[in-house]
Amino acid sequence: MSSKTMKVIRLHEHGGPEVLRYEEVPVPGLKPGEVLVRAHAVGINPPDWYLRDGMQNLPPETRPKFDFPVIPGTDVSGVVESVAPDVDGFAVGDEVFGLLRFPSFDGSTYAEYVAAPAAHLARKPAGIDHVRAAGAAMSGLTAWQFLIERGHDHPSPFQEARHRPVPLGPGTTVLVNGAAGGVGHFALQLAKWKGAHVIAVGAGAQEPFLRELGADEFIDYTVSRAEEVARDVDLVIDTVGGPTSSRFFQSIKRGGSLFPVFFGEYDADEAARLQITVSGTQVRSNGAQLAELGALLDDGTVRVAIDGTFPLAQARQAHERAARGNIQGKLVLTVAGS
Repeated sequence: MSSKTMKVIRLHEHGGPEVLRYEEVPVPGLKPGEVLVRAHAVGINPPDWYLRDGMQNLPPETRPKFDFPVIPGTDVSGVVESVAPDVDGFAVGDEVFGLLRFPSFDGSTYAEYVAAPAAHLARKPAGIDHVRAAGAAMSGLTAWQFLIERGHDHPSPFQEARHRPVPLGPGTTVLVNGAAGGVGHFALQLAKWKGAHVIAVGAGAQEPFLRELGADEFIDYTVSRAEEVARDVDLVIDTVGGPTSSRFFQSIKRGGSLFPVFFGEYDADEAARLQITVSGTQVRSNGAQLAELGALLDDGTVRVAIDGTFPLAQARQAHERAARGNIQGKLVLTVAGS
């Protein structure tokens, strides 16, 4: 451990946003294969509050094990401060971003300094700032691994079959449920990048935002039930998932697919009768894929929308904002002195 200290957010118990504590701890040392990143910005994601509240929404057998105290967070963008001797490809001063050690909960990014596996990092796109880069990692990779390329052979804890993205292109219709959220706004843009016709589902006030990102059609879920409006869809990517995901069966054409991002509950016999493939995967850290996504972020093909930023010390307020819902894009913590 270093004698140098840093500010972090830690959990000593499960609970609401009030259990997030702003504390001082030693800067982490480096293990082989790691670089030390001075954080400029930290992305906030649903697994952060799953960890905080004890992951009550996950099946008990899929809940990761960890010990208190724990520093939450998986997404970081910052500058390389030091490099382990065995690391090639990164040097002190490089601007980098990444999703760290996911699906474990050992990312520990709610901190001024983060020890990061080099394989989980990519160079930050020059065309975007650290706030947007930090907002892109988990959500962008989730959309990428669901829609473009899985990029790993690890089985999902929620299904036996391996997830296979659907070929997308002109003539393909994709419905994105929760299109204004973190994963949703990336999924919309990646489907458009591939040439698909995209139907975005969101709240009425989100329509201008989603149209600007490229949505061809918009369904206001506060006025209409999307599954009763949309028809002959090739793919529904449901970023909400859960027990109501199978309602989209009536929107999907025979031979189509439903991808619940948060595991969906459905009747397998009904899916087979309708010839609908229901599939999901669990996003995993992947620096090489993040570099591919980074090229799209760099040239503006894909944008990162930021709902709001909070200083690291105000992580509690950021989690309270997340709990209120209707987030348009991403919430990000900024790190003082960066």
